[in-house]
Amino acid sequence: MLTPARTQRFGSILDAIGNTPLVELKHFSPKEGVRIFAKLEGQNPTGSVKDRIALAMVEQAERDRLISPGQVIIEPTSGNTGISMAMVCKLKGYRFTAVMPANVSGERSELLRAFGAEIVLTDGKKGSNGAIEVAQGLAAEHPDYYMPYQYGNPANPQAHYDGTAPEILDAVPDVTHFVAGLGTSGTLMGVSRRLKEHDERIQVIAGEPDLGDLVQGLRNLDEGFVPPIFDQTLLDKKLDVRSDNGLRFTQELLWREGIFAGVSSGGALSIAVKVGQALDQANIVVLFADGGWKYLSTKLWTRGIDEATEALSDQLLW
Repeated sequence: MLTPARTQRFGSILDAIGNTPLVELKHFSPKEGVRIFAKLEGQNPTGSVKDRIALAMVEQAERDRLISPGQVIIEPTSGNTGISMAMVCKLKGYRFTAVMPANVSGERSELLRAFGAEIVLTDGKKGSNGAIEVAQGLAAEHPDYYMPYQYGNPANPQAHYDGTAPEILDAVPDVTHFVAGLGTSGTLMGVSRRLKEHDERIQVIAGEPDLGDLVQGLRNLDEGFVPPIFDQTLLDKKLDVRSDNGLRFTQELLWREGIFAGVSSGGALSIAVKVGQALDQANIVVLFADGGWKYLSTKLWTRGIDEATEALSDQLLW
């Protein structure tokens, strides 16, 4: 019989951001002494880890008196951050403009519009780097616009230092390894700093795709853009994430654990399993950045890896 959980009550959906579940993945343990736990960030209100940083960046700007009600907030995005920003801005009384490549998935665009965001589309071939350039240009043309700029905003890693990492330590105080995909790097930077203050022996590992190997939600820093918030000294190692492994593990997550997660989550899990295979004893926490619903158009869970790869190839992959 299930023991009823205590229901939390919040005054606003914004108060429900964070405190996401942490679930053991028993079917993915490579050996008896190695346990793998998943931090399910898809359980945030808009379905991704980016809710944490959107709220943190806006509230920091409010404290710094950089924005006022009715002002336009603009941000380059490939989806998750934009959706989170759109929700936060909607509830706080700001106008939001998402600058994004034209080849993002339909699920992302539709949710942005549902939250009332204005969308500026950029050249899909230039990816997120092209969106950054356009957003910076628009912000320069309109001094009254405010751009949080997740890639260089200290509130991004700070949100994880203050929230994600303490939640992990509360649930798994004897964590030995933390694994996450490398995107803006905010999650890895903030969590690493806090975990290493707790115990400097904790290993922090980033999952990074090979140069030219596109993995949805992740990026290789050698492609020409290094986020200003990135600090190499906070990583113990980077391991390669293969796109086919990311897709396969995403499928297996649903089929073996019942967890409906995004493609970058499968990539991160593939790294966590690889790390665990080389250890005899470990408590590995892996972060799943979002849920799977934004990837339904790929039909990954019903068509297979080859067809899903073809569908993803027409979309922005970070």
